[in-house]
Amino acid sequence: MTLKCAIGLMSGTSMDGIDVALVASDGENRVERGPSVFVSYEAAFRRKLEKSLETAKAIATRCERPGDLAEIEREITERHAKAVKHFVAEATGSLKPSLIGFHGQTVLHRPEKGMTVQLGDGPLLARLTGLPVVYDMRANDMVHGGQGAPLVPIYHMALAKSLPSDLARFPVAFVNIGGISNVTFVPAESSPIAFDTGPGNALIDQWVAQEGGIPFDADGRIASEGRVVTEVVQRYLQSPFFDAPAPKSLDRNDFTLEPARGMELADGARTLASLSAEAILKAVAHLPEKPRLWILSGGGRKNPHIVSDMRAKVGSAAVILAEDAGLNGDSMEAEAWAYLAVRSEKGLPLTFPTTTGCSEPVTGGVLAAPTDPT
Repeated sequence: MTLKCAIGLMSGTSMDGIDVALVASDGENRVERGPSVFVSYEAAFRRKLEKSLETAKAIATRCERPGDLAEIEREITERHAKAVKHFVAEATGSLKPSLIGFHGQTVLHRPEKGMTVQLGDGPLLARLTGLPVVYDMRANDMVHGGQGAPLVPIYHMALAKSLPSDLARFPVAFVNIGGISNVTFVPAESSPIAFDTGPGNALIDQWVAQEGGIPFDADGRIASEGRVVTEVVQRYLQSPFFDAPAPKSLDRNDFTLEPARGMELADGARTLASLSAEAILKAVAHLPEKPRLWILSGGGRKNPHIVSDMRAKVGSAAVILAEDAGLNGDSMEAEAWAYLAVRSEKGLPLTFPTTTGCSEPVTGGVLAAPTDPT
């Protein structure tokens, strides 16, 4: 079957920039991973995005853009277009993409109200890049009773089938540690199970920005000078979210720094890293069996404290980084969005009852052509 070459674009809950990745796929089991690049946001624009989360709380319907959200949406889209043009010119070589999967920037996620809002103008991106764009991939899942997240599990399942034989220890758990962490449980047979697990990097980033004036704890260096305050971790873990059955998903603002108030900078960074690991491991209670292999992706895999805390508590299971499996832990979500765009164009399901809680397997996304009118 002919493979389609697609670009995936992801700006995640960490709000640190744009991941761009190229994938050639049939939208099913064949995946050929191409080059990828990260385009960072400067600090001023990142602060602008973080402020937009407060403005977005006033959104009552998905199409509303109160305050300066319309301006920010256009700026996000233009930045994505610039990233695509540079990527195609510099990185793709003879590979010619014919489709873009565009996530946009999530500013509001309220599954209990059936609403999720990603800033990003698909038709504008198509006109600026000259390529068809699949965007707004979460909404149809919510129409069918789903959480609208996570969407990456079907891509994780395709990757699991291509693992080297010495690593293919099913069941496999893929964990993306972004601003919010999520897990995909892939058994040897049957459908994947997926859900958000809790805070990933978001609280750590907010903590070191607030207490230390820096955007993130690079390589966990701040946390390495602190200690885990167990009482604070337990305070967080008392949230009803952790006992709620899956599927379930989170908004970036569902957990705050309030339980961590009063700690020293380093203690807070170390304690919140411990929380990230504990939140991921609590997912096991909602799985049919314990994973034999954990594969970590996302920025949080670079925090050695999250990784070591997990390894200390998983017993005989293995905890490895995506790179240890020949994958790219930075670009995996962007790759997934390229893969999902191919599936969407073919009308194949993006989400399933076991991943988002939708009533039946459903496709999603809106296709914008470069020639579509404004």
